[in-house]
Amino acid sequence: MFIGEVIGTVIATRKTANMDGLPLRIVRKINTDATPTRTCVIAVDGLGADVGEYVLVTSGSAARQTRATDNRPVDAIIMAIVDTWQTQQQVQYTKFDNNS
Repeated sequence: MFIGEVIGTVIATRKTANMDGLPLRIVRKINTDATPTRTCVIAVDGLGADVGEYVLVTSGSAARQTRATDNRPVDAIIMAIVDTWQTQQQVQYTKFDNNS
């Protein structure tokens, strides 16, 4: 799993039938100190994450172990919308902090 920031949405009007109804987001991986990396993934979003929100993403076979993704060609899914995280007892991000 990794922490990422939702930076966009993918719209695909033509796709395999079993992907209908699954919203897709562009997620940029974030370092634990809250700095962005240059790596992005496309992830299924069953939670309704907004652009700018930090999310927890899982990928690989674990991404296909949810009700929404079972038997679908999914490689990454947003598993949670992050409220806060800390490293070495220092808060790196808090969703409702106006300074973040």
